[in-house]
Amino acid sequence: MTSRSWAASGRIGRKAGSALSALALLTATLAPAVPAHAQDGPSLIRDTEIEEILHRDADPIYAAAGLDPKTVRILLVGDKELNAFATQGLMMGLNTGLILQTETPNQLKGVIAHETGHLAGAHPLRSGEMMKAGLTPMILTMGLGVLAALAGAPDAGAVLMGNASYFGTLGALGYSRDQESRADQAGAGFLEATGQSGRGLVEFFDNFRYQEVFDQSRRFAYFRSHPLSSERIETLRSRVERQPHWNAVDSPEDLAEHEIMKAKLEGFLNPGVAIVKYKESDRGFPARYARAIAYYQMKEPDRALKILDGLIAENENNPYLWELKGQILFEFNRVKEAEEPQRRSVALKPDAALLRVNLGQTLIGQSDPKKVEEGIAELKRSLIDESDNSVAWRLLAQAYDQRGEDGQARLATAEQYFNMGAAQEARVFAMRARELLKKDSIEWRRATDIVLTSNPSNQDLKDLAKEGAVTSGLRR
Repeated sequence: MTSRSWAASGRIGRKAGSALSALALLTATLAPAVPAHAQDGPSLIRDTEIEEILHRDADPIYAAAGLDPKTVRILLVGDKELNAFATQGLMMGLNTGLILQTETPNQLKGVIAHETGHLAGAHPLRSGEMMKAGLTPMILTMGLGVLAALAGAPDAGAVLMGNASYFGTLGALGYSRDQESRADQAGAGFLEATGQSGRGLVEFFDNFRYQEVFDQSRRFAYFRSHPLSSERIETLRSRVERQPHWNAVDSPEDLAEHEIMKAKLEGFLNPGVAIVKYKESDRGFPARYARAIAYYQMKEPDRALKILDGLIAENENNPYLWELKGQILFEFNRVKEAEEPQRRSVALKPDAALLRVNLGQTLIGQSDPKKVEEGIAELKRSLIDESDNSVAWRLLAQAYDQRGEDGQARLATAEQYFNMGAAQEARVFAMRARELLKKDSIEWRRATDIVLTSNPSNQDLKDLAKEGAVTSGLRR
């Protein structure tokens, strides 16, 4: 099996900088990252491998809909509730509960195609319920909170989202029957345009046909916001059965990746279930992988590493297995041992920003001046690809503090808050950075830019005017 098929990675983890082999999790209230199994509410998850699988599934559909795949943000929500949603700003949310309920890649692609129908039709903007509730500005604001959380910034996410219940609000929204029908038909067209069958979407809805007889309070969240009816299912079926690609099937590679994604999620989110579901007698990659992750989550690192070493021996070019090994070692205080596997993960996948963040975190965690310097370089490199990754900025601030570079540390913290959308905090740290940095240096000018775009006070503006500060123009 190729390393792509067996990819295991970017991950569900305990550390804020971890990638779902490290899924980096944040609670719905945006408290500090915690283990997946310890959470009660929804979480936002970052995971390199799962994000790649989802984008491989979704990007052709986005393109068929006339959307630029690079502009659509996929939010992976760690929640057992079966749900998916589309929001303003071209964001699509997929609950882990929904992914685990899909039996085939085609079923998941069907749901993605349907949600893409809502995005392409601008249904989130047109929703009568949203307008009636006056939620449009709040959804936009909370969308920023979600992006802050994706960047690993629980504190700024809380600043943005305040007391609003983001996920509860989404659950309260809904589409009209006409919008649902239009999204069905559009999704079927997108699947056909990409040479895929619409069978999976029909199957997924058919599996939950019984939901239509439940009262609203007993339905899954997805079917509260996406009303289901037998008539709707049959209308969709009659359309897709006539399409040329009705009999198209999932490729072996797609099937393998889907099973790995589900095994990985099960291992991280439901470790006790995973140990029972993926039996010791099952020697397949997904089963062993799920058990390794489950033991890691159950704080049995030696058992996890034993299984993982066996997987690596068979798949030595899989960057995500190396990343997971490094993450386990790092989180169980074997920091020096974590360095080599994390180096291997980055060497095998140099374009994955989250893997570099993990390596950078491990390097600066060793307190060796040369390691810290290298760690700073790795973090800076990760920011070339993800300039809004506030975890990388936070770790940079930590590294500069270790080196006694107070001005750089305060500027990195200002960048952290600036990218989280926390204007007040960004301004305070940027003003402090300006006091410590050399005047008119690139860094000093950047700090000035942050102040000027972070709701500066009248006193701030007066202070800047006295200095004759000239901005260099914002990068973003």
